[in-house]
Amino acid sequence: MAKISTLKKREEFLAVAREGRRVLTKGLILQSFAQKNNEDEVRVGFTVSKKVGNAIRRNKLKRKLREAVKQVFDELAKKDFDYVLIGKPEGVERKFSELIKDLKYAMHKMHKGKD
Repeated sequence: MAKISTLKKREEFLAVAREGRRVLTKGLILQSFAQKNNEDEVRVGFTVSKKVGNAIRRNKLKRKLREAVKQVFDELAKKDFDYVLIGKPEGVERKFSELIKDLKYAMHKMHKGKD
């Protein structure tokens, strides 16, 4: 599997949102964009807005999303892609197993028919 690194700059998040594809699920939104950087890596960013709730709720959801990525991306992520996971308010109360299912569904739908 390719190395997984984190998106940190606002411009990187905006590029994925502007140029990439989007899949919505009950607990999250997945955006992805194919980069042609030939670095053999997968980059992922996480964002949860204040609409989700206070800092405790937002951080709880971000932790869940990070752990879901660790479990799902080795198998389903494609190298040279940037991914952004956006936490939805419903994601805080969803069981972790349901978030995993949401992410797997989104990854399959995102890459359906692509190689």
